[in-house]
Amino acid sequence: MEQPIVKDPILLAQKSAPATGEDLQVAQDLLDTLNASDQSDAQILEIKKCYGRKQVLTGASFSADSGSCVGILGTNGSGKSTLLRILAGVLHPDSGSFLWKGTDLLKAPADRSKAVAYVPQGTPLIEELSALDHLRLWYEKETLQVSLENGVLRELGIHEFLKTPVSKLSGGMKKRLSIGCAMANDPSILLLDEPTAALDLVGKERILGYFERFRDRGGLLLVVTHDQRELELCDSWHILRDGRLQPCEYDGDLRRLTESLGGSHERKI
Repeated sequence: MEQPIVKDPILLAQKSAPATGEDLQVAQDLLDTLNASDQSDAQILEIKKCYGRKQVLTGASFSADSGSCVGILGTNGSGKSTLLRILAGVLHPDSGSFLWKGTDLLKAPADRSKAVAYVPQGTPLIEELSALDHLRLWYEKETLQVSLENGVLRELGIHEFLKTPVSKLSGGMKKRLSIGCAMANDPSILLLDEPTAALDLVGKERILGYFERFRDRGGLLLVVTHDQRELELCDSWHILRDGRLQPCEYDGDLRRLTESLGGSHERKI
């Protein structure tokens, strides 16, 4: 069974036997050269994070351009949500960079808040408040009205349940509201953690339809997912394993993808 193709020079050096310190330094120099020559809009470089003695991310790196969707896959506990939370500014990394058009967003929180929106897997909403109450917490009055009439909130159909308390919303409605709140600053990058998990087909397709339009208008989506429909939305895919991101190919065969996630560490180069 073929496994995903590895394109990480550090991993290649580590797999070579025997690997000396000089070998690893050569590989690191190669990676630095690749990063320096990379002209992609977004560059995630050597993100590292540990919890106590547990090293969750050991140097996660990848790059992407505007108008694309990147799928991030991995087994439970591999660090996928941790990576998204770091990129969103919720967690601080031990080291690494998140470059967006030359600016390190990990060191520029004001720029990050304008450029990045984050939708976690859960729905961080207040049950007693209505959809409109939540939107008023995020939007200026005039901007809110415009968005409800012909903007993202209209696209998401949030105008259909504005006065409904969150406690009475369906799962799909709650997810649409969470996305609508996240989009208040008109971001260029959307971080999504399993965005349509447990939704019915109608709710899933409505949300995915919006993601497609966001991408087609030049937005960048980074999606943690194992959902087939979400995988089909992506232009590239990366498996997070041993704290590093490894590019892989997805051809629609979920069984092969599942086996590559849980299979042997021996991979075709």
